[in-house]
Amino acid sequence: MAKSILILGACGQIGTELTYALRQKHGKDCVVASDIREGDATLMASGPFELLDATNYSALEDVVMHYEIEEVYLMAAMLSATAEKFPMRAWNLNMNSLFNVLNLAKEKKISKIFWPSSIAVFGPNTPKEATEQHTIMEPSTVYGISKQSGERWCQYYYEKYGVDVRSVRYPGLISWKTQPGGGTTDYAVEIYHKAIETQTYTCFLKKGTTLPMMFMDDAIKATLAIMEAPETQIKIRSSYNLAAISFAPEDIAASIALHITNFKMKYEPDFRQQIADSWPSSINDDSARKDWGWQHSFDLEKTTKEMLTNLG
Repeated sequence: MAKSILILGACGQIGTELTYALRQKHGKDCVVASDIREGDATLMASGPFELLDATNYSALEDVVMHYEIEEVYLMAAMLSATAEKFPMRAWNLNMNSLFNVLNLAKEKKISKIFWPSSIAVFGPNTPKEATEQHTIMEPSTVYGISKQSGERWCQYYYEKYGVDVRSVRYPGLISWKTQPGGGTTDYAVEIYHKAIETQTYTCFLKKGTTLPMMFMDDAIKATLAIMEAPETQIKIRSSYNLAAISFAPEDIAASIALHITNFKMKYEPDFRQQIADSWPSSINDDSARKDWGWQHSFDLEKTTKEMLTNLG
């Protein structure tokens, strides 16, 4: 029997690629994409789509019942840099959408949830190197506070009501297919576009700001893997640490310069520097690798080659 899947926030950076991946795997008619706005022509033509506000419980319930949805991927969120400008809007979107989906599962109207957390759950007091799965979490951003709260609610709904909710803490994500969505690690996407267009880039983070990053293909692979894993293998119901590569702006610039020899970068740190400084520089994801077999495929060189080839 084919599963019936709903993606909330299908037009975002991750949601777009996740929609294509799930449609390829399960068939286009089994995967309903939704967002508060329509996506590009390719996404809209690839399968069923619903205009839907994830914070509207009754509208969400109607779509779930109409399509007989079994699994929900909740990708709708306001990301770190944007959330700092609109704190209450970010809290409303990030938390109420999660409560709506958790309550649908509690009421047995859906059977499984994927909800992404983020390295933003960590804070300035978190150990920076090889940050452990269980450690100090004192986020200093609106986005991080909402993600940490969400993790606790996911754990609560699993323990109290048996809700099968699964989560990973995404690092910064790099993709050539979709534009970034207002996050602090967006420089690692913008830099490739600018390298091709103008051979110069002004980075909004300072030299030496090492952050955990991941190529989008690996993020999609991890998302599918945790959802396909047998329930007995999911030992952590808050959110799993997830890692691939860590680098600073000068590392990615050097990687690009191997392909575009006259590429130049300068540094003009803005408010996002303070956000980046509160995050880890590398992540220990042994639990994900042990529990459900997570493995990444892309290092920095492979990522750069993929980005420049597809954007060029």
